[in-house]
Amino acid sequence: MKISQYLIALSFALGCLTSVKATTLDTTFRADGNPIIRHKYTADPAAMVYKDKVYLYTGHDEAAPGHNGYTMHDWTCFTSTDMVNWTEHPSPLNVKEFKWAKADAWASQVIERNGKFYWYVAVEHGTIPGKAIGVAVSDSPLGPFKDARGSALVTNDMTKAVKHSWDDIDPTVIIDKDGQAYLFWGNGICYYAKLKSNMTELDGEIKTVTLPHYTEAPWVHYRNGWYYLSYAYEFPEKIAYAMSKSINGPWEYKGIINELAGNSNTNHQAIIEFKGQWYFIYHNGALVPDAGSFHRSVCIDYLYYNKDGSIKRVIMTSEGVKPAK
Repeated sequence: MKISQYLIALSFALGCLTSVKATTLDTTFRADGNPIIRHKYTADPAAMVYKDKVYLYTGHDEAAPGHNGYTMHDWTCFTSTDMVNWTEHPSPLNVKEFKWAKADAWASQVIERNGKFYWYVAVEHGTIPGKAIGVAVSDSPLGPFKDARGSALVTNDMTKAVKHSWDDIDPTVIIDKDGQAYLFWGNGICYYAKLKSNMTELDGEIKTVTLPHYTEAPWVHYRNGWYYLSYAYEFPEKIAYAMSKSINGPWEYKGIINELAGNSNTNHQAIIEFKGQWYFIYHNGALVPDAGSFHRSVCIDYLYYNKDGSIKRVIMTSEGVKPAK
C-alpha cells in the first residue's frame, strides 16, 4: 500500500471513530434563544423534573429535505439544571425495542414511580392495524429503556370512539395525590384510563373526555387545587386548555393559551414547574424555510397564571428563557 493510500485509510478510520465517539458521549450546549436545539430536529417535547434537574424527552424528525412526511425512528434525551445550558445524552430508546411495532417513534412521555422510570410512546403496530401505545422501563431516567410488557398497552381495536386508525397516539401520564396513575391519550377524541400500580397495565375501562375542537396532544398537570388538561386545538394546531377540581372532571373549557407555532401544522406542549417558575415547552418549524411541519424544533417560553388559577396566553419569543436560579 502506498503511503498516500495508507494515510487516506487511516484518516477514514479515525473519522469513523470520531463519529462514533460523537454519537455515544454526552455533549453540552447553551440554548441562546428559541429553538433551543439547532443541530438536529426535535418534536413533541415531554419534560420531567427529577432531583433538581429537568429531563427533556423529544421525538426526532429525520425526514429527507423536502420530504412532506414524518420520518421518526428514535427518541432523544436532554438534561439541564437551569433551562439554558443543556446536555444531550445518547438516545435512550428506539422503536426497534418494541418487537411488536414496525415504525414511527411518535409523541411520548416519561414519568418516575418508586425509583423506576416509565416511558409511554406512540408507535405503529406491526400486526394490529393502526397506532398503538407501548411502555418501556428503566432504572435510570437516561436509560437504556426496555419494553416493559413485550406487547402494546393500548391497540386500535381497544378504542372505538372515532373511526380512524391513528386515534391511539400522544400518551401522557399523571400520578394523582392519592397515588393513582392515569393515562390520557388520543387523536380526534381524548381517552383516559387508570393504570395499575405496576404502571404497565390498564386498570378498568377506557373513558373519554369531551373537549371543544380537540385534536390531539393532551397534557395534564396540577397546581394549587386545580387540574389542567391542555391539548392541541383544531388543525393547524393551537393549544387550548380546560380546568377541573378532579382528575375525572367535569372539565371546564377555558380557551386558547398558545397560538399557531410558526411554520408547523402541529403543536405539542409540555408544562412543568422548575425552581419556582412555570415553563411552556413546545415545537415549531422555525429552522426550515419549507416542510417545517416535518422538521420541527423544540422551544421554551414562560407560563404564567392569573389570580383565579386560569392560564395567561403564552407569548412565543425568539429570545426564550433566562437561566433559572
